[in-house]
Amino acid sequence: MASTERKAAKHGLLGKYAYAWLTLAFFAVSFGLHWWFGWLSFVDEAHQHGQEPATGEYLTVMARDTFENWQSEFLQLLWQVVGLAYFLYIGSPSSKENDDRLEAKVDALMKFVGGEEGERLQSELDEAFLRHGGHAKPHGHRDSIPS
Repeated sequence: MASTERKAAKHGLLGKYAYAWLTLAFFAVSFGLHWWFGWLSFVDEAHQHGQEPATGEYLTVMARDTFENWQSEFLQLLWQVVGLAYFLYIGSPSSKENDDRLEAKVDALMKFVGGEEGERLQSELDEAFLRHGGHAKPHGHRDSIPS
C-alpha cells in the first residue's frame, strides 16, 4: 500500500474516500441552496402577481428545472468522465495501440540504441518466442521503418 493510502486508511472511510465525501457535500449544499433560492424567487414572483405561493406548483417547477439542468450539464459531464474511464480501462481500438505497431516501435528502438547488439538480441528474442516470419510493421503505413 502506498504511504498516502496508509495515511488515508488511518482515518477510516472518511479519509479513504475523502474526495467522494467532499463531492457529495458540495453537491448537497449546492442542491439545497438551489432549491432554497428557487423557493424565495417563486414566493417573490407569486406575491408580485398578488397570489399566495403554492408548494405543489413550486415542487413541479423546481423538479423540472433541476432535471433540465442535470440533463444538459450533470449527465453529460458524468458520461464524459465515466465513459472515458471505462474506455481507457477496458480499452477501445482508439485508446490502445495495436500490438504490431508497438512491436515495430520496440524493434526500431532496439536497432537504434543497440546497433549490432540490438539486432543480435532481437534475433535471440525471435528464436525464443518462435517468431520466424519477420518483424511486424504498422498496418497501412510505409513498408520501411526508418533506421
